[in-house]
Amino acid sequence: MRVVIQRVKSSQVTVNGEIVGKIGRGLNLLVGIANADTDAEIDWMVRKCLGLRLFTDEEGDDRWQKSIQEIGGDLLVVSQFTLYGDCRKGRRPSFDRSAAPQSAEDLYNRFVTKLKASGLQVETGKFGAMMQVTIENDGPVTLLLEKEAI
Repeated sequence: MRVVIQRVKSSQVTVNGEIVGKIGRGLNLLVGIANADTDAEIDWMVRKCLGLRLFTDEEGDDRWQKSIQEIGGDLLVVSQFTLYGDCRKGRRPSFDRSAAPQSAEDLYNRFVTKLKASGLQVETGKFGAMMQVTIENDGPVTLLLEKEAI
């Protein structure tokens, strides 16, 4: 499983000209599911996304002291199968490591459900749709999280 995690001031996702998910301060998560992923990878990624200290504290200290849970921020979760695009050979990416759509959607939905259990506001895109994502990256802070199935 791969997640591009971005600290944002705001973010939204649009499908066919309609906003389907919109957040304020928080994290934008672009989520790629591999064909070998299981609930173990989902559980690890949920803990990591909710627990990473990516936000400053109220005193204005520049160090990252607080997690998304500690600041009560928002999450926008967008499916992104292209995170498993392999561009090492040729000129067209291979997506052999991406999970099949039905399996990926099931794991993606479990990921979202577990994030919602945190009590934070969680918005999503529309799985499998052509989406436009607007991101006001804060920092900018962008990290790649990866948990390979064992």
